[in-house]
Amino acid sequence: MGGSLRVAVLGAPGVGKTAIIRQFLFGDYPERHRPTDGPRLYRPAVLLDGAVYDLSIRDGDVADPGSSPRGLEECPDPKDWSLQDTDAFVLVYDICSLDSFDYVKVLRQRIADNRPAGAPEAPILVVGNKRDRQRLRFGPRRALATLVRRGWRCGYLECSAKYNWHVLRLFRELLRCALVRARPAHPALRLQGALHPARCSLM
Repeated sequence: MGGSLRVAVLGAPGVGKTAIIRQFLFGDYPERHRPTDGPRLYRPAVLLDGAVYDLSIRDGDVADPGSSPRGLEECPDPKDWSLQDTDAFVLVYDICSLDSFDYVKVLRQRIADNRPAGAPEAPILVVGNKRDRQRLRFGPRRALATLVRRGWRCGYLECSAKYNWHVLRLFRELLRCALVRARPAHPALRLQGALHPARCSLM
């Protein structure tokens, strides 16, 4: 066994968090959007360079589904998020929605502000979903990528959950960063794309 990793996939409602996770785990895409009814936990296993890692992927908002970034800032107790011991974060926004990007901006800051003292910094990957709607995007990709990578010091990637474009790459890069930070002496790890379907369950 390679160990376990806890991943949180967060973002504003409707940006495609569940769609990204389901493409990664099951290779399907829900044509009709249905709001996620409370946080969900997926428990797949992945094969990384011959070692099996158990993942806990949390799908759900840290704020009430109707919250705006302003409402998120007023969240009273960060400990209730159950995020302080998370190993890696995926912060998803819709490339056609500036509000969803602002939501991610607030999330990133709150995660940084509430990390326990002395705890290792958890990698954050900011993901622009709905790349298939490229013509409707609110801002140029290069400018956003530069802001996130240089200003926020986070990873950046765009994907399309609908067409399964860059979804596997998203998790490959995130898990590589998380494992390398956890064990700096370990060589670069590669996601081999081998999920164990029998070990995937929805809690």
